[in-house]
Amino acid sequence: MAIRMTGMMSGLDTESIIQELVAAKSKKVDVQRKAQTKLEWKQDAWKELNTKLKNFQQKYLSNMRFSDAYTKKVTKVSNSNAVSVITGENAVNGVQTLKVEKLAKNAYLTGEEMKKDRDGKKLTALSKVADIDGFTLNDGDTATIELKIGKDSNAAPVQINITKDTTISDVLNALKKEGLNASFDEKWQRFSISSKESGADNDFTITATGNKGDKALEALGITDEALKNKIDGEDAVIWLNGAKYEHSNNSFEINGLTITALAANPDEEITITTEQDTDGIYDMVKNFLKEYNELVNEMSKLYNADSAKGYEPLTDDEKAAMSDKEVEKWETKIKDSILRRDENISSVSSGLREVMSAGIDVDGKTMHLFDFGIDMLSYFEAPENERYAYHIDGDADDGYTMNKDDKLKSMIKNDPDTVISFFTKLSQNLYGKMTDMSKSVDGYRSFGSFYDDKKMKSDYDDYKTKIAELEAKVNAYEDKWYKKFSKMETALAKMQSNASAVTGLLGG
Repeated sequence: MAIRMTGMMSGLDTESIIQELVAAKSKKVDVQRKAQTKLEWKQDAWKELNTKLKNFQQKYLSNMRFSDAYTKKVTKVSNSNAVSVITGENAVNGVQTLKVEKLAKNAYLTGEEMKKDRDGKKLTALSKVADIDGFTLNDGDTATIELKIGKDSNAAPVQINITKDTTISDVLNALKKEGLNASFDEKWQRFSISSKESGADNDFTITATGNKGDKALEALGITDEALKNKIDGEDAVIWLNGAKYEHSNNSFEINGLTITALAANPDEEITITTEQDTDGIYDMVKNFLKEYNELVNEMSKLYNADSAKGYEPLTDDEKAAMSDKEVEKWETKIKDSILRRDENISSVSSGLREVMSAGIDVDGKTMHLFDFGIDMLSYFEAPENERYAYHIDGDADDGYTMNKDDKLKSMIKNDPDTVISFFTKLSQNLYGKMTDMSKSVDGYRSFGSFYDDKKMKSDYDDYKTKIAELEAKVNAYEDKWYKKFSKMETALAKMQSNASAVTGLLGG
């Protein structure tokens, strides 16, 4: 920016004079900037509300418009310590009897305490089997252990060969390679071997071939005593409605139920009851209404907000003259009223209320929300900006209706099909209405927007153009006055110079 030297000859504060002259034109720029700021705040407010509307449509209506969303079932058992049940979609309602005869087991073998090495030291995983006291292998000798997994008698055993250089770790790795869990506890000097999965098919046996194999097993603590104490792998056995079921683990998938046996007691008859999840349907409807109420209440509050007449966004100079708290309070006043009497809010709110209050055909009968004990409060009973909210009679969390009979729960229990049909269709109607209200409109809104987002953006860009044009005019007008005062100063300088010359000639 050029440095302007003014007022030197005239003695005038030309800077202040010029600023006063251009002040009127600068105010036009401020007016446009304030309007642009208000539009920006309006955009922000609508973006936030639009997100809530879309979330409501996708989180609740998108799911609730399909009857499958309501057909959840729950299963109760008479002894939850003995069995747990997960209910699938295809489970059949009814009462069944169950007995748990036997739980599945993993095969497990714990070896006896092993001897020390020939030097009297405790063994480690890196110790050689041939160095265990009482067991000897010479160069070229091999001790063979045979391992067999599963109950198939025709399956060929796997051979594990132990040579003079074979370590305890080598034996462990060979067992693991064949699909077993194997470890060596150095503190207790014992082998532990188990199947990775439960069931008879995952059982295992360990034997030896020849004298050297027997001696090798004995050195490893896998003695006849340890083998006799081995826990064999077993299948779980249950009886459901008199039919026997066997499985390698404790979970059975039968007719849409996943039954997990937890404790065996062949003499106990357990009752399994599968029925419609009435609590789940009630909670779904309640949560849907809660979300709907929050939306319509917020839209009512925004639409009916107090006027902020006389309040406009502040310029930088105006903010500088105020405290931060005063600025925040001033701007909050404007932002709180930014969607007051907004046409889009009125349209969306009215559209939702229209669908909610309309009748719905259920098996040839027209039904409304009030037929399910769901209605709005009276005009004088409802709090301000909550007159379009719905309340469920008997809702323990609702202070207005908690003492009324819970008609909705009763209907869900006695006639769930009617409830499901009504709310499925209501959700479909609401979803369709919201889709219509958020369709793309050329020049005004993009798909998924409940407000004129395109129009607002266009208007915002127009303000940018107007502000730039007005600022250019202000700068030009300001430059014009600087030039005029500059000419005046130049003329005054010439006059002063001429006057000095004349005075000099006259001998002054």
